[in-house]
Amino acid sequence: MKTTILTGLALALGATAGHAQTIPAEVTEPVTITFYNYNLSSAGNGAEATKKMIAEFEASHPNIKVEGIPVSPQNFVTRVQADIVAGQPVDLTQMGFNALDFASKNLGAVALEDIIPQAEIDAHLEGMVPNGLELGRLDGKTYGLAYTFSTPILFYNADIFREAGLDPDAPPQTWEEVKAAGLNVKEATDALPLATGIYGPSAMDWLMQGVVRSNGGAVINEDRTQMTFAEPESVEAVEMLRELAKLGITKNLDITSQMEGMAAGNTAMYLQTSAIQGFLVDGAEGNFDLRATTMPRFGDKPVRPNNSGSALVIHASEPLKQRAAWELMKYLTSKRGYTIITSEIGYLPLRPEIVEDPEYLGEWVKDHPLLQPNLDQLSVLEPWVPMPGPNYLQIATSMMDAMEQATFGDNDDVKGILEAAQTQAQNLLP
Repeated sequence: MKTTILTGLALALGATAGHAQTIPAEVTEPVTITFYNYNLSSAGNGAEATKKMIAEFEASHPNIKVEGIPVSPQNFVTRVQADIVAGQPVDLTQMGFNALDFASKNLGAVALEDIIPQAEIDAHLEGMVPNGLELGRLDGKTYGLAYTFSTPILFYNADIFREAGLDPDAPPQTWEEVKAAGLNVKEATDALPLATGIYGPSAMDWLMQGVVRSNGGAVINEDRTQMTFAEPESVEAVEMLRELAKLGITKNLDITSQMEGMAAGNTAMYLQTSAIQGFLVDGAEGNFDLRATTMPRFGDKPVRPNNSGSALVIHASEPLKQRAAWELMKYLTSKRGYTIITSEIGYLPLRPEIVEDPEYLGEWVKDHPLLQPNLDQLSVLEPWVPMPGPNYLQIATSMMDAMEQATFGDNDDVKGILEAAQTQAQNLLP
């Protein structure tokens, strides 16, 4: 069965091998492209803003029609792969950075340098954050253009802080302070002290990588040949989360419940991607005082958050569709595109100059201080490290399942749980 699928995929992608052609200079005839997008699949994570950007693009490019395909992030690569095998047109995708290596080798991802004049690429990339752009490059070529980009933010309900006798102007900066604040909230209120986006079916491993890294550890070594999530620093990080769970500060709720609980004003603190900022702002407006601070650190160790997010990847093999996809990519990552992405979803503006420009985000930023912690962390942001090989999803899932069990399960042997899972994950490496 596996051989049949791979053979079908090879045949489906055969026409794209090499990508030697150069795309036309403009779209002069009607063309329709598909855009596989995970923001479209979530009302709380940018569906309406994405539809707005597509509508604006179509209005300014009358020859290009964009068919938005909503796909959940946890099923994204599987769906793209299945549709390519089935002969469905997959022209442009919003690909998670963790899957970019797989997409370049198995899903017909096209390097921009192979189809677009370098001068045109350089002109568009001018002004974009360099460390964001680097995440989309493999072997010296740009297979993914950095698109949606976020950092882990500790959102908090200032009203609950006041009720618990805490100073909302001095939010927790360390995990010890999170624990102390959580105990106060538990004692004085009926609110859930802390929710996190670390665990759950759609959580993946990006946020946990930042937690472990901030304690001086890593989940995999630098050349991605050895799993390291059972090393002492990683174990200590999970033991910290287990302590919070045993104290009743955090609970093993699903991602949706945690997000909705924070938006409804029933949760004191919420560590999650800044991408859900828009959803939380809508819930808080007129109901409670929503604020945000940076990701907690471990004692005096520097916080080392990593990004979540995605790149725009061209899979189309026809030159006309490639040009249409590139035009959409340029719009989505333009000053106007990032104004919508930041103000209406919550992702980072990868064109920093628009933050102070009154034509774009300048006035909005003055009234929305929630963006500042995100901007503060951009300078210390580290990449979400992808697991290698075709089993990359199984590796991450095996690791995260073990960490979730070690955090919330009955077994206190965190080290033993992680060591057993690490052996299993190691066997899945290439």
